Amino acid sequence: PPLAGVLLDGRSFDLLAATKERPVLVYFWASWCSVCRLQQGTIDNIARDHDVVTIAMRSGEAAAVQRHLAEHAARFPVLNDPQGTRATQWGVHAVPASFVVDPRGRIRFVEVGYTTGWGLKARLWWAGWRPG
Repeated sequence: PPLAGVLLDGRSFDLLAATKERPVLVYFWASWCSVCRLQQGTIDNIARDHDVVTIAMRSGEAAAVQRHLAEHAARFPVLNDPQGTRATQWGVHAVPASFVVDPRGRIRFVEVGYTTGWGLKARLWWAGWRPG
């Protein structure tokens, strides 16, 4: 599904434009989700080397999400989804939910629940691999 909007830091994001060169990790999470909190450091780490966009699902208005990010020292890019509209469009019923989208804009991998950093990095690598 299309995914575009203004990130909490004010930058514009468009998944179609972001996937032109490299795969993108689309990560749905919630401030009230304990498993999501466990995985925040992993997502932060992956966002340093890979294209990542996260969606804060039903976690309150922008100010509440920003407070949560500050309290947990999370720096990954966030689209807010206070009503869960984007989550519904993507078929997300539980968080955390990870989607790896390849450079052609296709969803290559979907994971629900805790996923290791190595596992997510391997999926991103595989989604971007092009046989010689």
